Amino acid sequence: MSAHSTPGHDDFADVFAANDDYAAQFSMSGLKPLAARGLALVTCMDSRIEPLDMLGLKPGDAKILRNAGARVTDDTLRTLVLAVYLLGVDRVLVLPHTRCKMASVENDDVVHDLIQEEYGVDTRSLEFHTNSDQLGALKHDLERIRHHPLLPQGLPVAGAVYDVDTGRISPVDA
Repeated sequence: MSAHSTPGHDDFADVFAANDDYAAQFSMSGLKPLAARGLALVTCMDSRIEPLDMLGLKPGDAKILRNAGARVTDDTLRTLVLAVYLLGVDRVLVLPHTRCKMASVENDDVVHDLIQEEYGVDTRSLEFHTNSDQLGALKHDLERIRHHPLLPQGLPVAGAVYDVDTGRISPVDA
């Protein structure tokens, strides 16, 4: 029995097989866990985003924090505190993107209702942090980082929006 023939793993056979190829050519052994370029990137989980390539980074350069909508949640802040003090981060870029589902609805209720109607699952115990004012949400999130009591004062924090149709990043004044 191979390492990948565990019951229930058939649904993942493609990614496990791809990992075999990846591991055969693996070249990052010994890479330090620090962010070599001092960057933490908060971005969306959207599969159209290639965070390293779009910013001219390579593995080991940055800490990448991804979630639905690129929102600065309490968990994001917890992770940033660890990244700043233990993992070499000395600047933060928050980068949502165009045509984001989390920015295309008015509020969480719309998403809860959609999931309830389509799948019969009540998700109201979760907060999705949707906001149709994407720039307003981004500015709010930047302020959350800048004013967090456990992050260093003066930590460079910037925001930008990634255009999924052009690959361009537009800085946002905030």
